[in-house]
Amino acid sequence: MPQSDLNYPCKPYFPEHMTTETDAIPANFIRNMIEKDVADNKHNKLVATRFPPEPNGYLHLGHAKSICLNFGIAEEFDGWTNLRFDDTNPDKESEEYMSAIKRDVAWLGFTWKSLCYASDYFDQLYDFAVGLVKDNLAYVDSLSSDEIREYRGSLKEPGKESPYRNRSVEQNLTLLNEMKNGEHDEGEHVLRLKIDMASSNINMRDPAIYRIKKTHHYRTGDKWNIYPLYDYTHCLSDAIEGITHSLCTLEFEDHRPLYNWVLEKTQPEGRPEQTEFGPLNLEYTVLSKRKLIQLVQSGIVNGWDDPRLPTLAGLRRRGYTPDSIREFCRRIGITKSAAVIEMQVLENCVRDELNETAERRMAVLDPVKVVITTWPQDNVEPLSMANHPGNTDLGRRTVNFGRELYIERSDFEEVPPPKFKRLISGGEVRLRSAYVIRCDEVIKDRDGNITELHCSHDPDTLGKKPEGRKVKGVIHWVNAAEAIAADVRLYDRLFSRPDPLAEEDFTDAINPESLSVHENAFVEPSVADAAAGTRFQFERQGYFVVDDDATAAKLVMNRIVSLKDNWSG
Repeated sequence: MPQSDLNYPCKPYFPEHMTTETDAIPANFIRNMIEKDVADNKHNKLVATRFPPEPNGYLHLGHAKSICLNFGIAEEFDGWTNLRFDDTNPDKESEEYMSAIKRDVAWLGFTWKSLCYASDYFDQLYDFAVGLVKDNLAYVDSLSSDEIREYRGSLKEPGKESPYRNRSVEQNLTLLNEMKNGEHDEGEHVLRLKIDMASSNINMRDPAIYRIKKTHHYRTGDKWNIYPLYDYTHCLSDAIEGITHSLCTLEFEDHRPLYNWVLEKTQPEGRPEQTEFGPLNLEYTVLSKRKLIQLVQSGIVNGWDDPRLPTLAGLRRRGYTPDSIREFCRRIGITKSAAVIEMQVLENCVRDELNETAERRMAVLDPVKVVITTWPQDNVEPLSMANHPGNTDLGRRTVNFGRELYIERSDFEEVPPPKFKRLISGGEVRLRSAYVIRCDEVIKDRDGNITELHCSHDPDTLGKKPEGRKVKGVIHWVNAAEAIAADVRLYDRLFSRPDPLAEEDFTDAINPESLSVHENAFVEPSVADAAAGTRFQFERQGYFVVDDDATAAKLVMNRIVSLKDNWSG
């Protein structure tokens, strides 16, 4: 089947279609801060943000929150946003990840002003480092990594100064130049800032800003034998690009004094401001890139786009839409503290959208054949069905009714439990948009398994109620003669407990039923030519999407989400 276009049209992050009080743009401290900055003519009323991922994995929902905030807030205030790759650790980074990140940001519906790379600034960053050494604000340290850790102290005890801290400026410049030229081995030296080893903030205890790493860089080749560290690179990249508001998650709060210190020593005017907001934590999943890599590399999931993962690639393949992800980020809002979000908040966002937009179809996942014995052998009756019960603009389709049908095996019981309102032996049920049928005979194989149901139909019940009796149940069906065989994948939550990280090994919380496959399912023939990415509501089953694996020879469907939240984890 043809691949779907990733460039879905998206609503604005702060949609104009909001009408109810609950739809109103939620106030948050970052918007309030920026409103004041603009009113005070700070930064010449400019709002410039950036989204700076490290290209060492695929983006996930936590990144989506940051993307929506950075791009959305700049969009609201007529500003701009850069997409910047923090590519300072070439051992773990790849062009595959960069391509995936660009694709995901674009899929969410955002456009960056400039595509930037921290490696664009390596020469400038090095010049700033030389300047810090000349000002006696940085020095080359020759302690080992273990010794540096020991000298740093703890949260309760101050650190102590390295014996190399008071090298002369000339010695430091010489050593730094030799490091750059590859004259020393990895781990032999690092360049550290000279701040305060007794600081209560451990990040200010002479942090390293350059380390020796003799690794080929995909953009700069073998030019560099030293690479800058994040805390040093990030703030200067913001300043070089003219960023006004550097919006980060809460784990960078303790790094803000270092951010400001570096800018104060190197950028006397027009400095960006760092502001932190609470990160996203979502039940029944993990949002640690390191743990997601573990899931992928161990084969627990089938790649970065496995529909059980919270990666944007996985959610896209699951069938989530860009608008549903943006709406999720809008609903959870921006706070100063971390919060754990219930999974149904995410699921309801896509349910609400697809309830309004997805065309309806019928599909039988676990089929049992029904033979209408009172129906003429080769007779076919075309029935007209609405593609959506509430949207006539989506039109109608024709579904043929014939002698042999498939119904869901769970829609029949020989010995029904209490309040069972579907088909039973000797009982009646209505087929969706068709006739009332009665089960007259149950056909079984030698092992007692039901193979067919022989039923009769009431020809006077098409579009009207039967006379003299009440039929309560309505079930769906597909015409056996025209039904399209499909593999239908039912995805559920990847973990069986809300907080997988509470386990000693988080993989012990994997939900063994996170994926089940119905390999003998049947769907309406109108689904056969749908492109990958096309979404439907299968009546009484849930919302489904045509998977990328679908071919002309075999239809493959993924369940996006059930019709309602009935997870009993």
